[in-house]
Amino acid sequence: MARSRSISGSGVWKYLNPAYYLRRPRRLALLFFLFVSVSMVVWDRMNLAREHEVEVIKLTEEVFRLEQMLEELRGVGDGKTLMTHKDVPEDPVDIERRQKVKEAMIHAWSSYEKYAWGKDELQPRTKDGTDSFGGLGATMIDSLDTLYIMGLDEQFQKARAWVATSLDFDKDYDASMFETTIRVVGGLLSTYDLSGDKIFLEKAKDIADRLLPAWNTPTGIPYNIINLRSGSAHNPSWAAGGDSILADSGTEQLEFIALSQRTGDPKYQQKVEKVITELNKNFPADGLLPIYINPDNANPSYSTITFGAMGDSFYEYLLKVWVQGNKTSEVKLYREMWEKSMKGLLSLIKKSTPSSFTYIQEKNGNSYNDKMDELACFAPGMLALGASGYGPDEEKKFLTLAEELAWTCYNFYQSTPTKLAGENYYFSAGQDMSVGTSWNILRPETVESLFYLWRLTGNKTYQEWGWNIFQAFEKNSRIESGYVGLKDVNTGAKDNKMQSFFLAETLKYLYLLFSPSSVISLDEWVFNTEAHPLKIVARNNDQRKPTITLRQRRFGGEVKV
Repeated sequence: MARSRSISGSGVWKYLNPAYYLRRPRRLALLFFLFVSVSMVVWDRMNLAREHEVEVIKLTEEVFRLEQMLEELRGVGDGKTLMTHKDVPEDPVDIERRQKVKEAMIHAWSSYEKYAWGKDELQPRTKDGTDSFGGLGATMIDSLDTLYIMGLDEQFQKARAWVATSLDFDKDYDASMFETTIRVVGGLLSTYDLSGDKIFLEKAKDIADRLLPAWNTPTGIPYNIINLRSGSAHNPSWAAGGDSILADSGTEQLEFIALSQRTGDPKYQQKVEKVITELNKNFPADGLLPIYINPDNANPSYSTITFGAMGDSFYEYLLKVWVQGNKTSEVKLYREMWEKSMKGLLSLIKKSTPSSFTYIQEKNGNSYNDKMDELACFAPGMLALGASGYGPDEEKKFLTLAEELAWTCYNFYQSTPTKLAGENYYFSAGQDMSVGTSWNILRPETVESLFYLWRLTGNKTYQEWGWNIFQAFEKNSRIESGYVGLKDVNTGAKDNKMQSFFLAETLKYLYLLFSPSSVISLDEWVFNTEAHPLKIVARNNDQRKPTITLRQRRFGGEVKV
C-alpha cells in the first residue's frame, strides 16, 4: 500500500516538472494556449469591472448634478434666482464659526437666565434686570426662535414653561404698538411656526387683541401707544402735532396677516391692510413718505424723509408682505408701492469723496442732509431680496447698489478704533465719513444685510465681514455677565444694557451667515424686522385657516427647516 501511494504521488508531480513538457511539444502548446485563454478572460473581467466602476462614478456625479439643478429650480420662485453657492460640502470654517456664535448665544442667554430671568432686559454690569417694555419678558420672547433654531432644547423648554405659566399681558402699561408687535407678536408667531406648539399662538392672539384698538382712528392709521389693560390709545407726546410715526404705523402687516392666516380670523389682516390702502390713495410718485402721518386724515406732515429711524421698516414691509404672500397677484400692490419707493431711494443716493462710499441721504422738503443712520443699513439686504423681482437690467442695478451700500455699512464698523459702528454717520466733501452719535447698542442691521447678500450671491466676502464684526463684539462688548453696548465707539466705554434684539437679531443673523442656505430657507420663510422668521403661506381670500406643513430635521444639534 505504501509503495502504491508513492507511485501515485510521483505520477501527479511529473506534470509539474517543466522537463516533462519540453519532451512533449504538443502538450506544451496546449498548456500555453490554456494559460493565454485564462489570462485573457481574467483581464477582460477586470477591465469590465473598471469600466463599470467608471460608469457608476459618472452616473453618481450626474445624479448629484441633477439634484443640485433641482434644488436651484425649487428656489427660483418667480423664474429667477441669484443663488450660486451650494450647501454641499460644508466649509469646516463655517462650522467652527457657527459654533462660536452659538457659544455667544449660550453666554448671553445664561447671563439673562442667571441675573434677569423674566425681566425685559439684562443689565450686565449691575447684574440685574429691567422692565423696559412693561414687564412683557421681551428678551425671553425675542430669544425663543433663536434658541430653537440653534438646537438649544433645554433652554428653549425652560423658556416655553415660563411663557405658559408666567407670561401675563393684563398690565396697566402704555406699550409701544410697534415694539410690542415686532418683538412679542412676531416672536410668538415665529416660535409657533417653528415648533407647532399652540401655546405660542394663543399668547400671540392675546397680545394682538389688546393692540387692536390702536387702529380705531378716522383713517385706520393707528395710534402708536396703547394701554394693554384699558385699550386707551394715543400718540407719543414728542411726535409732531400728535401725528403717527410712519415706521410705527406701517410695520405690523407681516405679523397681523400671519395671525389671521393661522387663526382663520380676518380681523387682524383687515386692520393692517387698511393702513396700506389709505396710504396708497395719495402715494407720491417717488414712493417716499415723511416720518409723520396725521391719523385723522392720512396726510403726511412736513418732516424728514429717511430710510433710517422712524422711516426704515415701512419700506421693508412693502417688500416683505409681497414675499410673504408668495409674490402672487393678491399682493401685487405691495410690490408696486415698493418699486415706487425704490425709485425714490435712487434719488437719495450719493457718493462720498475721495473714497466713493455710496450712502443714502435724508431729505426735508427740498433740502438734503448728508447723514445716514446705521439703522439704514438694513437697505442693502432689502435691495438684494427684492432685486430678483425686476427684469435682468434692473435686477443687476439694484443688486450692485446693495453691494455698494453694504461696503459703506461695513466701513461704519471698520472706521472706528473699536471696529464697532456708531449710531449714525455724516459725510462731507473730501473727508468721506465721520461718526455722529457715537454709541453702539449691539444693533443688527449691517449683519442682517451681510446675511442676505451671502445667501443671494454666495460671495464669501460677506461672511468674512460678518466674522470681523462678530469678533469686534466679542472683544469690546462681551463681559463676564453678558454683552453690553458701548457709550462711545471711539473710547470703548461700556453701557449697562444687553438689548433683547442682540439675541433676537444680531446673533441669529450671524449664526445663519455661517449656516447652509437650507437652514431657514428664504424660499420658505420671511423675516420680520426683529428677525423673527414667519412661514410663507399663499394668500387666501376667504381666510380659511391654512395647513402649515413643517419639515423639521436636526442639523448638528440645530433645527433644519
